[in-house]
Amino acid sequence: MKLLLIFALLAMAAGSVTASDGMRLREDNIPDIVKELTLEEKAHLVVGANMKDRKMAGEVGYTEYIVEGAAGITYPVKRLGIPSIVLADGPAGLRISPTRKGDSRTYYCTGFPVGTHLAATWNDEIVRRVGEAMGDETKEYGVDVLLAPGVNIMRNPLCGRNFEYYSEDPLLAGRTAAALINGVESQGVGTSLKHFCANNQEINRLANDSRVSQRALREIYLRNFEIAVREAQPWTIMTSYNYLNGRYTSEDRGLLEVVLRGEFGFEGTIMTDWGGGLDAAAQVAAGNDMIQPGKPAHYEAIVRAVREGRLSEEALDKCVMRILQLIVKTPRFKGYSFSNAPDLKAHAAITREVASEGFVLLKNDSATLPFVATTKVALFGVGSYDFIAGGRGSGDVNKPYVVDLREGLRSNAILFDEKLDEQYMAHMASERKRMAPLVEHRRWTHYTLRPNEIRDPRSLVAGSAERADVAVVTISRNSAEGFERHVERDFNLRIDERALINEVSREFRAAGKRVIVVLNVCGPVEVASWRDKADAVLVCWMPGQEGGNSVADALLGRVSPSGHLPMSFPMSYADVPSQNFPVNVPETGLNQSFENFSQVHKYYDQPNIDFTNYVEDIFVGYRHYATRDVEVAYPFGYGLTYGDFSLSEMSVERNGDAIKVACRVTNRGAHAAKQVVQLYSTELYPREARPLLELRGYAKTPLLQPGESCNVEIALSTNDLAQFVESESAWKVCAGDYRLSLGFSSADLRSSREIFVAQGSSRKVADVLKPTDGALFIEPK
Repeated sequence: MKLLLIFALLAMAAGSVTASDGMRLREDNIPDIVKELTLEEKAHLVVGANMKDRKMAGEVGYTEYIVEGAAGITYPVKRLGIPSIVLADGPAGLRISPTRKGDSRTYYCTGFPVGTHLAATWNDEIVRRVGEAMGDETKEYGVDVLLAPGVNIMRNPLCGRNFEYYSEDPLLAGRTAAALINGVESQGVGTSLKHFCANNQEINRLANDSRVSQRALREIYLRNFEIAVREAQPWTIMTSYNYLNGRYTSEDRGLLEVVLRGEFGFEGTIMTDWGGGLDAAAQVAAGNDMIQPGKPAHYEAIVRAVREGRLSEEALDKCVMRILQLIVKTPRFKGYSFSNAPDLKAHAAITREVASEGFVLLKNDSATLPFVATTKVALFGVGSYDFIAGGRGSGDVNKPYVVDLREGLRSNAILFDEKLDEQYMAHMASERKRMAPLVEHRRWTHYTLRPNEIRDPRSLVAGSAERADVAVVTISRNSAEGFERHVERDFNLRIDERALINEVSREFRAAGKRVIVVLNVCGPVEVASWRDKADAVLVCWMPGQEGGNSVADALLGRVSPSGHLPMSFPMSYADVPSQNFPVNVPETGLNQSFENFSQVHKYYDQPNIDFTNYVEDIFVGYRHYATRDVEVAYPFGYGLTYGDFSLSEMSVERNGDAIKVACRVTNRGAHAAKQVVQLYSTELYPREARPLLELRGYAKTPLLQPGESCNVEIALSTNDLAQFVESESAWKVCAGDYRLSLGFSSADLRSSREIFVAQGSSRKVADVLKPTDGALFIEPK
């Protein structure tokens, strides 16, 4: 009987929905459809596919049904014309299976630059273009909702999932997310803004309690979501795994209904992360519309709670209503005939172009870069031969190829030190053979194993400066969801990497030649101790499948790097303000999301595992470094170009609450380039502790030729100057003096003007996010 039921449900999911099938659901009759649904059908609809069969629900993040490799589907009710819709992962591109059993075709998707890389462009328009390409692939491969973007704040540089996220600043993160959402959804498919909220570590993410002050929540960890919702209105939002001040986010009605829907004006569907939360009935009551991927226990719990009067059917109806409102917008409901053939070649070209916009040039002494095409290169580092295009886990993409730096330079006819190249090619072949048995047993949720560097760097380097004109050393870092990065051998360079840089620098500088270090990394690394060994340092992040070509374009000067850091690079990890973080937790070989997770008991024993106190409060990233006068290796917003820019003629115009800040930017250099203008505010005489600088806006110039200028305008409101006052549960703009500063980074402010706010203002909000009794700052037992 169970087998017959499974086959019947699979047939309902697969069947096309047409008038001849008796379709009832329309955009204008959703309330009537809700009335027609049985309690059991309603419970099914809010619990995803709700099947043990792997083809429908599968393992977390993978289904074989409808679109193989998608993350999940919704439950169909064929008698009322309600189809299944398909949800798939996608922060750096659509993630589905590239091959299918019995099918000779392939279904590869474009590997775009990761989220951090997109934020480093500081260019909302180009991020929107990436979103449009992602949306096209989503639609043409038969997927309805792309589970992206991830907008969580980079509270700590070791978070294993930071590569998916955008920034340590909520404005930059929110606006970048909004640009991607608007691009994707312009193609007629949905997005899922995630992970709502305060999901800032991976270890024990299913059970960790993020303990955050109301002010920090409002000004930092919710502000990014608010901006994205107001500027883009995504079709869906995904709640996070963690507790927030003692409550699971997916079970917190104040967070979801009062703040997200009531204050922010969110109009779409809310879903859980895959397997998030414990109490299905509480999730529905809180306004979390959909539980993914769903299992029978969820369905049974909801039906039982309604029948026992613990969950009102009215609350369930509201969730069903919002799910149906989502379904009727989708390509699958509208009968779109997808091609399974998006223009991957055109999207690869976009990837190559976008990457250079996000490259951050940290150092370029004596115009080391760009170098001419006739330059002979000595290419060092295993990363040069095994480029990392993206991170691991649900943020990964099954890409058709990855261009490494060696391939990128060779395709541009760059000459190599062939002897050195032969050594590396032999070493890489040996390392791949060594790692093969280990790689075979690693799942998609595990971080990628990396080849070791060649053991004797002195012998390796010997003679290379005589055979080549310049040295290029690549240092690579990867990370994955479910794990955190480590301080040693990750944030800090490994001993073999430091030895390689030292030997290359000694050899080439003795010959009067230059050394370039390329950082193919998922996030910040320590650079202060070794940067003097290099003449140029270029951060290329994880630049997508065309990475090697994009880096070659930048090294050769075909394009100028124009990215700026979306986070700070500290001098050392000891300077990071969020020291309450799971540091150097031993690897167990398992996904550490489950480090101390229990379905029956919440543990409070281990700080930074069972609970994490956000003791740095609002002083995250540059807000800490600038206010406390802590030296950094490279500040938030920093980035060099091949041009040389000046900023002049700053002006401030006010019209009521509206403020317009303008300036003129001129390229005084010898190369065409783009520049990012950043606007920061400072309250000169604050009544309460406040960051010295807060980003209020930014704009990227067009490509400016040598000697060319352009005008830049940035708009804001006096309301943007508000701070959250916990004692009053209100946003307040205090009357007084404020400084508005323009510059090219948070530490390079070229011009400023003072304004006076004559009359303060206050906007009260609901006081619904306070911690549960005893949940905040519990000391370990």
